[in-house]
Amino acid sequence: MTSYERLFRLDGRRAVVIGAGSGIGRESALALAAQGAEVVCADRDLPAAERTAALCGASAYEVDVLDAAAVWTLAAQEPADVLVFTAATNVRKRLLDYTGEEFARVVDLNLRASFEVVRAFGAGMVERGRGSIIGFASIRAAVTEPGQGVYSATKAGLVQLLRTAAAEFGPSGVRVNAVAPGVVETPLTRQIKDNPDWYAAYAAKSALGRWARPEEMAGAVVYLAGDAASFVTGSVLYVDGGWTAVDGRFDPPN
Repeated sequence: MTSYERLFRLDGRRAVVIGAGSGIGRESALALAAQGAEVVCADRDLPAAERTAALCGASAYEVDVLDAAAVWTLAAQEPADVLVFTAATNVRKRLLDYTGEEFARVVDLNLRASFEVVRAFGAGMVERGRGSIIGFASIRAAVTEPGQGVYSATKAGLVQLLRTAAAEFGPSGVRVNAVAPGVVETPLTRQIKDNPDWYAAYAAKSALGRWARPEEMAGAVVYLAGDAASFVTGSVLYVDGGWTAVDGRFDPPN
């Protein structure tokens, strides 16, 4: 019989959060720890990971996800029941202005590194017969705009990578899902946040009329991590303030 009182509890589970040093990753680590998980805060910036870890009684680990060998080492040393990864980058340029180096930089972090993360941690989960993988995609996987083409392509690719992992890992009891935020106030969006016109335009695009705070992604992570989502896999959970539901903001006169 289901114990609804403990539906969102994560006691006895180890959660590895890659990107825990700041933004959504930081808040995810704090939320998972608050629900009883043993959390490993991993980040390329070790001091940032240590600061997050200190707030929630977690351990810290330095990892550069562009280093595939380091990712596999982390997965071996810190076998996870829950994996959350948020690392991403963006170069906001129109396609004709993009350079090959910029394309490679965005694809390498957003897609190739994600491929290794999913494989490295998924292998152990499949072997143990349990686990939940949560990757951060974006509304840009479904909707885009000028200057977001390569980023959008990588996020759409990530969604399909996670769906494929859900199909392949599912028979072993491993769930794989994506969270797709709208605009969130994180270091990645600082470039547009600092422009008042862009900031206001993006706020107006959602049904709620504002940007999200990083902590507003944490509930989705906790939900997908544990038993509350025991039959949820291969899904994309949009946490976008209604961005993808709104087609324009015109309010007709009375």
